[in-house]
Amino acid sequence: QVQLVESGGGLVQPGGSLRLSCAASLTLFSIYTMGWYRQAPGKQRELVAAITSERKTNYVDSVKGRFTISRDNTKKTVCLQMNSLKPEDTAVYYCNAVAPGTMRGQFSSWGQGTQVTVSS
Repeated sequence: QVQLVESGGGLVQPGGSLRLSCAASLTLFSIYTMGWYRQAPGKQRELVAAITSERKTNYVDSVKGRFTISRDNTKKTVCLQMNSLKPEDTAVYYCNAVAPGTMRGQFSSWGQGTQVTVSS
């Protein structure tokens, strides 16, 4: 069974930074496109950043220029560096592989997520 363990969230003031990490127990981790998703209260989960096996990255418009996704295939981790945080970034953040041709998570076994709260 796939295990995804997110960490690094917290409370930060607007304009601050956080770095999220995700450890994935995925065989052949390196072949998957990995993504960071977030879910704010009352909203659907959305894909905010993805990185392919070839390290090509994509971001939702609202985080472009502020967030950076990276991966370490040796450690089977994917990270999200978040800078210039805004209150609207407040959400629970999750990682998952991205199902090919979609923006949905590939695995049904989501991790517990990590809470990011941006507030003064």
